Amino acid sequence: MTTHPEAVGRFLAAKRIAVAGVSRKGDVAANAVYRKLKKTGYEVFPVNPNTDRVEGDACYADVGAVPGDLGGVVIATHPKDAASVVRQCRDRGVKLVWFHRSFGPGSVSEEALGECKRLDVESIVGGCPLMFCEPVDIAHRCMRWWLRRSGRVPR
Repeated sequence: MTTHPEAVGRFLAAKRIAVAGVSRKGDVAANAVYRKLKKTGYEVFPVNPNTDRVEGDACYADVGAVPGDLGGVVIATHPKDAASVVRQCRDRGVKLVWFHRSFGPGSVSEEALGECKRLDVESIVGGCPLMFCEPVDIAHRCMRWWLRRSGRVPR
């Protein structure tokens, strides 16, 4: 059994999660997160202001447009858009976000982290649910191990 940081456990305990930053092309990390969460039984909502469908599913222009309650939001957008998504989460009452990041800057920005602190939105910085949501594939197990060593994934 793998132990997870408390916030990761709370995030993955949510039943309804939005993923901001999905693409119509399906070739970005956000889409991989979206597919994995959906495949493992979560009710997942894609968020992208530039399309109304992603992978055959209804897509929402912003976090506020997603119907019903949300337990968390994965932010896998360009870093310049991350603070706006944090504000959408606060307006929606979402108190937990996960900033996607692996080897590059990912979706993290100083402005977005500052907004989390200012707006009392808890943030998980680094990695993504693919590194923790069982079953975890070998590639994401290895990435989790490596990125933990470098301090880029929650311990």
